[in-house]
Amino acid sequence: MAHPLVAANWKMNTTLTEAEALVRAEMAELGALDGLDVVLCPPFVSLGRVAGLVKGTRLHVGAQNLHWENEGAFTGEVSADMLRHLCKYVIVGHSERRQLFGETDEMVSRKVKAALAADLIPILCVGEVLEEREQGRAIEVVTTQVRAALEGVASTDRVVVAYEPVWAIGTGLAADGAAAEEMCGLARQLVAEAQGEGAAKYTPILYGGSVNPDNISQYVGQPNVDGALVGGASLKPDQFVAIARATAEARVA
Repeated sequence: MAHPLVAANWKMNTTLTEAEALVRAEMAELGALDGLDVVLCPPFVSLGRVAGLVKGTRLHVGAQNLHWENEGAFTGEVSADMLRHLCKYVIVGHSERRQLFGETDEMVSRKVKAALAADLIPILCVGEVLEEREQGRAIEVVTTQVRAALEGVASTDRVVVAYEPVWAIGTGLAADGAAAEEMCGLARQLVAEAQGEGAAKYTPILYGGSVNPDNISQYVGQPNVDGALVGGASLKPDQFVAIARATAEARVA
C-alpha cells in the first residue's frame, strides 16, 4: 500500500517572513502525525529558509517547478542540481504551468527525468479541463499525460502522481469522491503499465482541486487516493493541519 502523502502548494504566495510564520504555526502539529508524509512547497526564494526550519523533523520540502537542463542561458529558471540540496520533492506539470506558460507533455516528461536524475521525487500533475470532461475525454487526456511523462522511467524510480482536474483548481468546484477514485485508479493503472505492478502498488496517488477540511474525507477514504495536493487551504495553518490529520486517520483506519 502506498504511503499517504499530503503536499502544500503555496504557489506565488508568502514573503520570507510570511513563509517562516506559516511553517512555525503548523510545524509541531504536522510533525506529530504518524504514518504520513507532509511536503511543503514554498516559492523558490523561501526554499532555503523553510528547509532550515523543518530540518530534523518529519516534514519534507518540495519545489514548485524546475527546468530540464542542468545549467545554461535560461534566465529566470532553476535546475534540478540547484534544488537537490534544498528539497526532496518537486512539482512537475502543474496545470498552471501547462495552461499559463505553455508547458507541453514533452516538456513535462523532460522535467520528470531531470528530477529523477538528481534524486528528486517528482509530483507529477495531470488533469483535464472542463471542456474535455464535458466531451467525455477526461480518461483520454489523463492517459496521454501520464504515458508521456513516464515513458522511459525505470521501475525503481520514485514518482508521485497528482490528479488535479483543472476545472476544480481554485474554483470551489471539487470533484466528488467517486470521480476522484475513478481517475486516481486510472493513474495507478498507468503507473503499472509504465513501471510495473510493484511500483504502482507503492506509488502515492493524490487528488487536488479545491481540497478543504470539509471534503478531504471523501477522497482519502477511496482505495486509490493516498492523499492530496493542496493549494489555497495550505496557506491557512488550521485548515492544512486538519486536512493532514484527516488523511493520516483515514489511511490508518
